[in-house]
Amino acid sequence: MARRKKGRAVSGWLVLDKPGSMTSTQAVGIVRRLLDAQKAGHAGTLDPLATGVLPIAFGEATKTVPFAVDGEKRYRFTVQWGGETDTDDAEGRVTATSDTRPQPSAIEALLPNFIGEIMQQPPAFSAIKVDGARAYDLARAGETVELQARPVNVSSLKLTGMPDASSAVFEATCGKGTYVRALARDMGRALGCFGHVTALRRTRVGGFDEQDAVSLEQLEAAAKTGPEAAAGLLQPIEAALSSLLSFDLARKDAARLLQGQPVIIRGRDAPAEVDACYAMCGGRLVALSRIQKGQLMPLRVFNFRENAGS
Repeated sequence: MARRKKGRAVSGWLVLDKPGSMTSTQAVGIVRRLLDAQKAGHAGTLDPLATGVLPIAFGEATKTVPFAVDGEKRYRFTVQWGGETDTDDAEGRVTATSDTRPQPSAIEALLPNFIGEIMQQPPAFSAIKVDGARAYDLARAGETVELQARPVNVSSLKLTGMPDASSAVFEATCGKGTYVRALARDMGRALGCFGHVTALRRTRVGGFDEQDAVSLEQLEAAAKTGPEAAAGLLQPIEAALSSLLSFDLARKDAARLLQGQPVIIRGRDAPAEVDACYAMCGGRLVALSRIQKGQLMPLRVFNFRENAGS
């Protein structure tokens, strides 16, 4: 006889406003406990120093995590000039210093070099695996970690303020795998003054915005009245799929998809080929799909009994 999973079969997305001094894994653990949920996972790690948007998927929503992870991310961050650290943020050991401080005009002139597809070497203190071990574990153990530069995409990078001569505030929109700490490090080197991140806030992940984010205090207050009240703060599973084409199906067609069978897409303007889309029925998510030769082909189906929030 199968063992019953602990917790409730909660499904949906919670957009957490992660506080600082907490890992993403710790945040997920706290939120999962408050909702008494069986299954949870997050979309895109935030450094302990960082705050802001941490989308957390519950239950059936975990099937859509890759779409949130692959979405563009937006950050607001502060760079302190005059010193580089081994972690590229304020928690690390200073490894290089400079008395030079950049002028706003020099910073503005530099920014185009960091927009578009660029080559970026990830920080040594990162979650990237090296021979099966996390880079940050190796770095903390005193090992020299040299990660290979790789292409990343930065669609926008703006200087939004300079509180003083030694610091600057930026906003960046970038793709998967981009490290803001590495942007700060590389800008500091290019300006000849060195730099590291002292404040970092993520304001958007894919379709999840900071305006929709829930604080731990809000969640704790709701949970005091019961897990159901906390689950009322969840967004639907399909919230992670806002960039995809969607289809509303009749029940008989939804049943075919749920059984792994294709469904013909009707209509003069119906697309013939689509790599990824999703199907709904009666306000509930049926399946992640693709369109091939005019047919909706199921890629991953969802449990109708669990995808309505709780």
